[in-house]
Amino acid sequence: MIDVAQIYKDSGALLEGHFILSSGNHSNRYLQSAKVLEDPKRAEVLATELAKMIKEAGIEVDTVCAPALGGVLAGYELARALGVRSIFVERKDAKMQLRRGFEVKEGEKIIICEDIITTGGSAMEASEIIESLGADVVAFAALANRGFCKRAGSNKEAKAECKLPREKPFFALADFEFEMYSPDECPMCKAGSEAIKPGSRGN
Repeated sequence: MIDVAQIYKDSGALLEGHFILSSGNHSNRYLQSAKVLEDPKRAEVLATELAKMIKEAGIEVDTVCAPALGGVLAGYELARALGVRSIFVERKDAKMQLRRGFEVKEGEKIIICEDIITTGGSAMEASEIIESLGADVVAFAALANRGFCKRAGSNKEAKAECKLPREKPFFALADFEFEMYSPDECPMCKAGSEAIKPGSRGN
């Protein structure tokens, strides 16, 4: 089994500092999967390991679908490792849509893949649009799990915030559980540190 945490550290993708998460909460750590996926060889190693887990579970897959933008590279590499088609959904007018000529068939077996799943909100949006078109979402996958949802093979239970359906398997390579604080209770803010949004100031 590969050491996913070490791969993230080696690629500068496990950041330490004072960050504002997409939820609005603050944390002293942040996962920047784009830094891992910028190296095609590293991306291939991770996707191959994820595909191995899915195959060993006996999941039949026709297509991998990723929510844009963050999941596109992870979804493409997973599809390549599984030997299936890769598509993505994207947000237009604040709503997730299947565009660019992509189509799904009635009963087509699809895995929704992200780079990182926190509560699974974006993955569920992707799932809902895919299933509204007649396809069947058979599982969810991500390179990293932020620990809110229960991944296959883990003894840790899903937290109340998890939005993924409990009856469908969720595959991820590792759990990354970080301390999170509301802005009003953030000890780093109280110490005078300024929080930044990942993606800004070189992050």
